[in-house]
Amino acid sequence: MTTVTVCTTCPLGKGGFVADLAAALAAEGLGRVATVECMSGCTRPSAFAVRAPGKTAYLFGDVTAGDLPHVLAFLRLYRDAPDGNLADARPIGPLRTKAIARIPGSDVAPGT
Repeated sequence: MTTVTVCTTCPLGKGGFVADLAAALAAEGLGRVATVECMSGCTRPSAFAVRAPGKTAYLFGDVTAGDLPHVLAFLRLYRDAPDGNLADARPIGPLRTKAIARIPGSDVAPGT
């Protein structure tokens, strides 16, 4: 199952984004929302992370509530990508420039 973790220290986590995201994820079966007090993304605040077992994980920053449609587009692509890697990031619009990190899944062999 995909987990979207939102930083509650950041402005994004203090407004209605978390509830709106949780409702959208539940409606589409895209995963669940978790929150954490700080994700240490302070140079690019309003951060959230996406991860699922065996898939690449992502960290985004500088996200606004207006990015919700792009976040949902990303999550649909992520759900459909067996390894979590997107072949084309253009469908996620401006969210693609807000990626801070992409972390390989735990099943990636060392040195590959």
